[in-house]
Parts: sequence; structure tokens; C-alpha cells
Amino acid sequence: MAALLLQVVLLGGLLAGCDGQPTPAPSPAPGATVADVAPLDAPRPAGPERLVLAFGDSLYAGYGLPRGQSLPDAIQMRLRRQGINATFVNAGVSGDTSADGRARLAFALDNLSRKPDLVMLGLGGNDALRQIAPAETRANLAAMLDMLAKRHIPVLLTGMKAPPNLGPDYGDAFDRIWPDLAAQYKTGLYPFILDGVIGEPKLIQGDHIHPDMAGVAVIADRLAPVVAGRLKGAEQGGG
Repeated sequence: MAALLLQVVLLGGLLAGCDGQPTPAPSPAPGATVADVAPLDAPRPAGPERLVLAFGDSLYAGYGLPRGQSLPDAIQMRLRRQGINATFVNAGVSGDTSADGRARLAFALDNLSRKPDLVMLGLGGNDALRQIAPAETRANLAAMLDMLAKRHIPVLLTGMKAPPNLGPDYGDAFDRIWPDLAAQYKTGLYPFILDGVIGEPKLIQGDHIHPDMAGVAVIADRLAPVVAGRLKGAEQGGG
């Protein structure tokens, strides 16, 4: 029940990252090591570069964190430690809705040095905050997936959950978006990006919403193997 109540607050913070000033960077949680939370420089391994576009909202942008400490940075570090020559382009924008993402996706893709090997797509939290109809969120995400499919770019969706105060009908319709679209478009899926972090005081910033550096490390530990598997599938022609 506590986790559900925290989700009510969670979505408000996603938009606050756009409208307010960034919060001061938090200190690592007790027990977190510098190696876990400081992915500034990881050696680049040999082998072909795998280019990943991280396209989302404040949870990708690294709201409230020092430069270089965002979730895409942390995943890049972990993949390089595993010998995967991964380079992440962080296209996270705090406060973005699915409509905002839909409007800028083509621009982001066209301004990369080349076609990415994978797009991590993480939008939708701010839609729930604004109580945008789930059908509209679904349509925007589907339009982005259509665009990526036409360009033959593999995708990993990172999902969101609706706050319970919006009611079971809204929640059911909203929460189904990501598994439904993942099945329809045959993308990878990480069902809830804040799984394991929301509700854990030592893993979130003072706003009780956005992950701190230790929280980012937890998410990155869980997501990095999923990203690695998706990149391997793309390399083998699995889309």
C-alpha cells in the first residue's frame, strides 16, 4: 500500500523537473561505493561501437544529479565493464509527455551521427500526471514505435505505472499500454522503470521521487543486462 501511495507523488515530480529548478545533487546513500554511483569514465572496450539513444523524460535526463551521473551514463558504464563498446546519447527531457516526445523523435534521430543500434524509450509518466487519456498516450507511443519500425531500429520500452488516485479504470488502461505495445511491436520491455527504488528512502532524492545516485545504480544494475540482451538480439538480426 505504501508503494502505491508513493506512486501518487511520483508522477508529480516527473513534471516538476521541467518547471522547477533542479534540486541539489544528493550524496550517495550509506553503503554505496564510488564505483557504483560514479559512472563518469569507464574504459572503452575493443569491438564495434553500439550506439544507444536514451529517449525519455527526467528519469533519463538525470534530474537533480551531477552531470554524467544519469541512468544512461550508469548503464553505459556497466556495459563497457562487460566488454560491450556501448555509447549512449542521452535525449531525456524533464517534463516531457508522450506528445512532446512524439514531436521531437524524428529530430533526435536525424541529428545522430548514424542510425542507433537501439532506442530506449521511456515516456508516459507526465501523461498520467496531467490525466491525459490512456488512449492518447498509447497512440503517441505507437506513433513513435511506428517511426522506429520504419527505420528498422530496435527498441527497449521502459514502462510506467499510473497513480492509484486516478482510479482502477484509468490505471488498468494506462498500465496495459507498455506490455501491449511491446507484444505488438516485438520490442524489449522493462515493465516499471522505478522498480526496486520507489519507496526506498536511501535510494531517492529529497523530493522522494527521483532516484539519487545510489538509486540510479540499482536501476542500472537491473536494466543493463536487459539492454545488453537487446543489443545482442539486434546484432544477430533479431530486431
